[in-house]
Amino acid sequence: QLQLVESGGGLVQPGGSLRLSCAASGFSLDYYVIGWFRQAPGKEREGVSCISSSGESAAYADSVKGRFTITRDNARNTASLQMNSLKSEDTAVYYCAAWLYNQGVGEWGLKALYYDNWGQGTQVIVSS
Repeated sequence: QLQLVESGGGLVQPGGSLRLSCAASGFSLDYYVIGWFRQAPGKEREGVSCISSSGESAAYADSVKGRFTITRDNARNTASLQMNSLKSEDTAVYYCAAWLYNQGVGEWGLKALYYDNWGQGTQVIVSS
């Protein structure tokens, strides 16, 4: 059974940092693009970041550029999202997703429609 499990969410003060992790089981991430998405209450799900299967290319939403960093470890079948300088507007449920695509990615990879494997989400709350 293909499964993605996120972890690392929580409550953090503005300006703080969190590191989200995504672990895959039941399949290898080697040929998958990994994307991170988020959904705040009353808002649509938005793409935050994605990374190619090889890790050589990545893309970020304008709202997180310079603050978030996506990485992956294919040997461990995991991916991570390092979030720094967090703002209240970063509050959302964060999801990781996988897309079977073995080429480079750009901002066009931030569209949820490409992804067919999703985790259950982890809550991030940025508040003082």
